[in-house]
Amino acid sequence: MPSIPPLPSFGGARRRSVRPLPRIRIPTARAIVDCAVYVEGRRLPGHFTHTAALAEVRERGTGFVWVGLHEPDDIQMTDIAQTFGLHALAVEDVLEGSHRPKVERYDDTLMMVMRTVAYVEHELHTVSEIVQTGEMVIFAGPDFVVAVRHGEHSGLAGVRHTLENDPERLLLGPGAVLHAIADYVVDSYVEVTRKLEIEVDLVEEEIFSPRNHLAVEPIYQLKREIVELRRAVSPLATPLRLLGRPNNLLPKEVRRYLRDVADHHTAVTERIRDFDETLTALVNAAVAKTAVQQNTDMRKISAAVAIAAVPTMIAGIYGMNFDHMRELHQEWGYPAVLTLMTVLCALLLVVFRRNKWL
Repeated sequence: MPSIPPLPSFGGARRRSVRPLPRIRIPTARAIVDCAVYVEGRRLPGHFTHTAALAEVRERGTGFVWVGLHEPDDIQMTDIAQTFGLHALAVEDVLEGSHRPKVERYDDTLMMVMRTVAYVEHELHTVSEIVQTGEMVIFAGPDFVVAVRHGEHSGLAGVRHTLENDPERLLLGPGAVLHAIADYVVDSYVEVTRKLEIEVDLVEEEIFSPRNHLAVEPIYQLKREIVELRRAVSPLATPLRLLGRPNNLLPKEVRRYLRDVADHHTAVTERIRDFDETLTALVNAAVAKTAVQQNTDMRKISAAVAIAAVPTMIAGIYGMNFDHMRELHQEWGYPAVLTLMTVLCALLLVVFRRNKWL
């Protein structure tokens, strides 16, 4: 018989190596929200790239550059780091994200990491996310400020506009920008705290309302968001305290402003801690209220069962078909039994209502 040619082996065939697609490089300008040169407290007219802005400042020998970036990738951040001479470890912290608030010094450059927060508008007890968090990393050098923002909230356009209308503060240099951003972040903490205070008050009012039954789950949800807020806010106390101490990188006036920011932060932290304690007490109150309600329901059920047991017991006795039961042969037997059932049930009803079981 003619031989059948063997089929090709798919399992043993050598697969062609697939080369990864080349990565498309996105220009650094795409990540830059704004770039400006400030000389003698005034913004220079025109548009600058980050390299041209730094060259302009160093050629003049005065002023500083303020560059704002939003979620740059590793290539874009590497370009910024090479231009401004940022340390590799600092760049790594920016790219990784989700760091605890901290402040570090690399030669003559300060790096400050802050967590940003935003309140999510919602109806009470309808969403699982109430507080959004992001990150802000600030590099402050002798002649530049680089602000890197992660997250869709906490834009710095308002901060820049406010400083540009106050040239005297901009005369203090990059430290003034560092203080303005830190003050803006702490003010956002205050705003979120005020809105959460309203929500905590509403939950407390519902808990202690006599005819309202609130489940424990919404309180746990709010408590979880408060815990997330505390984790974002509380660690910033140490960096603010360190920046307020004497150092040769920030002017004395800026350090005074930073100490004021630290005081506001302390007040916010204490308020958040009060929220946590209040919600813990509300959880305990809700559990106790639920237990009391269950006991009340059980008493009502027990009272109803007791009232129903009386006619059931009497009917059960007369339904046993004994031969010698005198009441069965009496004309008054049937109405007498019904009267006895009614009287006993009414008596039990009165007793239970006096004891507030019904």
